[in-house]
Amino acid sequence: MKKILIADDEHKILMSLEYSFRKIGYEVFIARDGTEVLEFLKTIVPDVILLDIMMPNLDGYSTLEEIKKNENLNSTKVLFLSAKNNPKDIEKGLEMGADAYVTKPYSIKKLISQIEELLIN
Repeated sequence: MKKILIADDEHKILMSLEYSFRKIGYEVFIARDGTEVLEFLKTIVPDVILLDIMMPNLDGYSTLEEIKKNENLNSTKVLFLSAKNNPKDIEKGLEMGADAYVTKPYSIKKLISQIEELLIN
């Protein structure tokens, strides 16, 4: 079973993503900020991390920096899912090492197919 860690501080987004990914057979882990993500990563190695940028305590950019330092996570795909849709924000996220950058609002169908495609490659 593929594991996905979803980090977002918006409850409705977390719930809809959790439901959608469980429905297609993923084991889903939920974090509400970057510090929770890093806590999870001490005990699990997800296939995918879906990461919001604007979160309390530790934002998505800082969280990604920490993820990239962990050699156990080299094969984990990281996607930013953010309302920050400025081309400079997108460029920054990809330059920092995110595998993809999806802006809100998003299509859950497209998001799932993009993740599936990343996992194949």
